[in-house]
Amino acid sequence: MVQRVVGIDWSGRVDAAGQRRHIWAGVWTEDARGNVSVRLEAGRTREEIAAWLIELAQETPRMVVGFDFCFSFPAWFVRDEHGVASAPEFWERVVREGHGERWLARGAEDRRFWGKAGVGHRGARPAEFSGEHVHRMLRATDIDCKIVAQIPEAERQARVKGITPKSVFQIGGAGSVGTASLRGFPLLLRLREAGFRVWPFDAPKLVGEMACPLVVEMYTRLNTGAVRKSNAEARAAYLLKKRREYAAYAALSRGVLQRARASEDAFDALVSTMVMAERRKGFVRLPKPRDPLHGIEGWTWAPEISGED
Repeated sequence: MVQRVVGIDWSGRVDAAGQRRHIWAGVWTEDARGNVSVRLEAGRTREEIAAWLIELAQETPRMVVGFDFCFSFPAWFVRDEHGVASAPEFWERVVREGHGERWLARGAEDRRFWGKAGVGHRGARPAEFSGEHVHRMLRATDIDCKIVAQIPEAERQARVKGITPKSVFQIGGAGSVGTASLRGFPLLLRLREAGFRVWPFDAPKLVGEMACPLVVEMYTRLNTGAVRKSNAEARAAYLLKKRREYAAYAALSRGVLQRARASEDAFDALVSTMVMAERRKGFVRLPKPRDPLHGIEGWTWAPEISGED
């Protein structure tokens, strides 16, 4: 039922050249005869990615797209401080009122956005998100889907501090997702206005004559598993092992594999695409939010989240 899967390794880079270099897309497509093709490509800005996806959806509505940035903020920030009841409303407010670039600017008044070196105390995590208050910088899905994947059950409560996934409030430093997320909200709005469904805020509609493309938030570390993604030799060894074990990887072209070995961004895009394609049937029946907070904060899709029986 799902004919195309697109896994995008996103970037919050402000310059067009950086976006074209760091935004990678893996594209898995199955034609009417059951023939599968996989592409891995870069070279587009954020705006060009939006236009390209809309064009792909017109050709193949039964399409699932995964992005590796946070689709919202913690509920207390969205609901209590900005007075909106859902993530899509929050995107509209952030874009309409220009909050995103204001929060990202040097010397911004809101000191909760942190991590940029050389901006005074904005370079360190604020006290509001430290110690016993560390959970305030995370969404429920960050704890549910991300920490669970990294910390054994017996140690989870004791080891939150220092091992947490990156917070959407972090806008600088290694692994920060805040910049990419704030610059991803306009994309989500544009895609939704073009008819895309964004899970979990919208239910999937991938079947029938009026099928609509689906967008999900993903976390690349859950897709790749344990691997030193920043190391070219580790990436090559990972892909070689996959080729030996899985026919889908063995069928990949030499060019696709070469690009994935050469770039961490390309590697993340390819592996995420392959994981999503393998589980494509489950996207048709993704579950409704099991926590009311997910309608405000979003819910990270993970390989084990499935609508399959």
